[in-house]
Amino acid sequence: MSLGDGGQASLRALAHPARLRILSLLTGASLTAAEVARALGLTHANASYHLRTLAAAGLIATAGEEKIRGGLARRYRYDPAVSGTRPPVAPTPRAAESPAGPGPGVTADAELWVDPETWREITERITAAVHDLHAAACPAGTPGTVRTSTTVAMFEMEAG
Repeated sequence: MSLGDGGQASLRALAHPARLRILSLLTGASLTAAEVARALGLTHANASYHLRTLAAAGLIATAGEEKIRGGLARRYRYDPAVSGTRPPVAPTPRAAESPAGPGPGVTADAELWVDPETWREITERITAAVHDLHAAACPAGTPGTVRTSTTVAMFEMEAG
């Protein structure tokens, strides 16, 4: 299965809502295709297809194999910090005008389960970072500045 080269492969792999949900599941645990299928209400074949697509794009890694009922089941894991599978950041049309070119970026889309203290600490850090960005903002087009886009949406979800 060919999805294209480099960042295009990752973006194409992320273009399906089921695959985004799978990445969220695989952030907290390594799972087999059968476990992903049960968690998301997919067929085993459909879950396997989406996992192969994510793996081919380099977005998830095999986290082991185990014998199940005479067959071999792969476990998959999404861990951007360890495997370097952070989705790419697409440059904006004006980024090419910057002498340095487009710089690094961060993207994330995940449903994560974390303890309340970690949640509080991280939301405080991100709130401070957003405040710092606003405080450092210069008038549009100021020489020597970088045009950025910042969108933050973090909230607790209902447990159900």
